[in-house]
Amino acid sequence: MTREEFKTRNGIIGKSKEINDLIDIIMQVAKSDISVLIYGESGAGKEVFAKAIHDFSNRSNKPMVSVNCGAIPEGIIESELFGHVKGSFTGAVDSRKGYFEIANNSTLFLDEIGELPLTTQVKLLRAIETQEFMKLGAETVTKVDVRIIAATNKDLQKEVDARRFREDLYFRLKAVSLNIPPLRKRRSDIEELAKHFAKIYCNNNKIDCPEFTPGAIKVLENYSWPGNIRELKNTIETTIALNRSKVITEEMLSDLTSEYVDYDEHRNLPVFLKKSPEDVDRELMYRALFEIKKDILELKDLIVHRFTVEDYKKNSDGEDVLSIRELERDAIIKALDKTKGSKRKAARLLNISERTLYRKLKEYDINEV
Repeated sequence: MTREEFKTRNGIIGKSKEINDLIDIIMQVAKSDISVLIYGESGAGKEVFAKAIHDFSNRSNKPMVSVNCGAIPEGIIESELFGHVKGSFTGAVDSRKGYFEIANNSTLFLDEIGELPLTTQVKLLRAIETQEFMKLGAETVTKVDVRIIAATNKDLQKEVDARRFREDLYFRLKAVSLNIPPLRKRRSDIEELAKHFAKIYCNNNKIDCPEFTPGAIKVLENYSWPGNIRELKNTIETTIALNRSKVITEEMLSDLTSEYVDYDEHRNLPVFLKKSPEDVDRELMYRALFEIKKDILELKDLIVHRFTVEDYKKNSDGEDVLSIRELERDAIIKALDKTKGSKRKAARLLNISERTLYRKLKEYDINEV
């Protein structure tokens, strides 16, 4: 199988050297049972590459079992991983298989491995090394044949130095290490990814797929993408849903990308990987309400800063007091004049978003400077 065939088969998008190098390594190690540790920022696609390893392995006849270690409460994580027998603790009304047993003869993908409690790390290490474990409350061991692929967005060496992660487990997991580059380090892949997400979204929603203008592609390629591929996917889907245009332009994207910095870079909000139509509609409604509130606050701030005490004194001496609309229109014209027509710079100068600026240009019928 060629590299391109491998990427097509596993849904890996990208032509950058970083991605091609990763594919070459994956194709070399996938057929063995060696443990693999995948590094990468949140949203970089670690699970996609883990699944590609599994699907190219000799265990591909069974589904890969994925576990997010950071999403399981500490009190029940051992039961989730290794299972329990009936009556082993309060509430254990039935015996239950753990993920290790479910993944027997297959691959167990342990995402966010750096979040595991130290006590659980001890039992995990033994299970990996001996391929056997004891369920909670059991008196006999359970033997399994499981391949381990782990992933993290933390520097595990630093975690080891800080005594938050066991050194022996770290060395056991990192037999082969893969570093998934963040999207900002593989900008040559952004255009292909954006068009891919647009096509999938439009096919799923039975609408015509829009084209991207060169300016729109430039905006996408110049943005830092702190949320990586997940953020790019959400941005493309939101842009298409909100605009329903045959063409995606620079103006549609520039403001969206700046807003995503506020959401993803500075806030830890839950991310729903699989959304129902109701979830999507609710998210769009929340975004619309947030936009309205944001516009109101921006315009209030604009008026407060532009209509100063000196302006009032000047106009209280018998001159006509300017209306808020006139003050707002005058401030926008002056900002555009000062920035020589640059809407982006004018928006920054006025401390409002570009979307608000474009809306006000249309509302006040302001021609470009």
